[in-house]
Amino acid sequence: MKDTALKHIHESLGAKILPFAGYNMPILYEGVNAEHETVRNAVGVFDVSHMGEFLLSGPNALALIQKVTSNDASTLTIGRAQYSCLPNNHGGIVDDLIVYRMKEEQYLLVVNASNIEKDWEWISSHNDLGVEMKNLSEDYSLLAIQGPKAVEAMQALTSVDLSAIPYYHFEVGDFAGIEHVIISATGYTGSGGFEIYCKNDEVEQVWNKVFEAGAAFGIKPIGLAARDTLRLEMGFCLYGNDINDTTSPLEAGLGWITKFTKDFVNSESLKKQKEIGVHRKLVGFELLDRGVPRQDYEIVDKNGDVIGIVTSGTMAPSLNKGIGMGYVTTPFSTVDSEIFIRIRKNDVPAKVVKMPFYKK
Repeated sequence: MKDTALKHIHESLGAKILPFAGYNMPILYEGVNAEHETVRNAVGVFDVSHMGEFLLSGPNALALIQKVTSNDASTLTIGRAQYSCLPNNHGGIVDDLIVYRMKEEQYLLVVNASNIEKDWEWISSHNDLGVEMKNLSEDYSLLAIQGPKAVEAMQALTSVDLSAIPYYHFEVGDFAGIEHVIISATGYTGSGGFEIYCKNDEVEQVWNKVFEAGAAFGIKPIGLAARDTLRLEMGFCLYGNDINDTTSPLEAGLGWITKFTKDFVNSESLKKQKEIGVHRKLVGFELLDRGVPRQDYEIVDKNGDVIGIVTSGTMAPSLNKGIGMGYVTTPFSTVDSEIFIRIRKNDVPAKVVKMPFYKK
């Protein structure tokens, strides 16, 4: 197991540390619900330095990205980021990722920690264009400063006007006394804020200054358990749960990042799938009775016939009800469809709802 550069700080704060995606990661500090509410109402900080970063440079960098990703990266200007995925050759997804356009001929790809090696090999195998690729994953740390008070709390740490950075845009500037930090208006919580990329030997200074600046705003460290409940309330997919090597982006509701205005890996068969229609779809659902849905629970119809499977589920702290995501056969995918979640031996009634579950 690898450690992030801040592991000693998490230990000193009493974090529950468990293995996650090859790293020892802080899962919990004071409790999921309390940490969740901190991010929804104030500001919290996640150490997500386990994520992977690849730098692609050269005149053909865009061409390679266009070939391996489903979204259209040609629309990116410098200072913009884009959510995308890497389709495989069999209709599934290698990974989902964020593409940042750093310079005219330079892009940063941010990938999931559990897929760093797999993604690197996949992109490299398609790099017959002479693109210079650097795996920076071991050298960089990433802090997600999330919540409605993030802009106000962090403004004192930078000369960059944080309120002027739109969603899915970024600036490279000074932050917490460090130059050339990537300040990205992205995140995985649905409550606003920033993601801060810096070198491993800089992150402790950044962490300390972030907590000094945020003290008056109720800032707290947040673990990965609350990150999961926050993202699920927003209906954001988690790789390994809601999407994987066997789920098509069209089944997963990711048609909006699948652009057939260009050719990319397996685009022809995905285009056919779009024309024919998919047999199953990823939906959001909420329980109508008490219960907590969990990954791999069966989804059944009123006759008890299995129509799908739960991919993510929780008791939503902001909503105080059981919610989840799962794949169901297409006839049951429309909003308000009556479904049942098989919890132990009980078929608990639920209904398909439009995501996000949490609305500000």
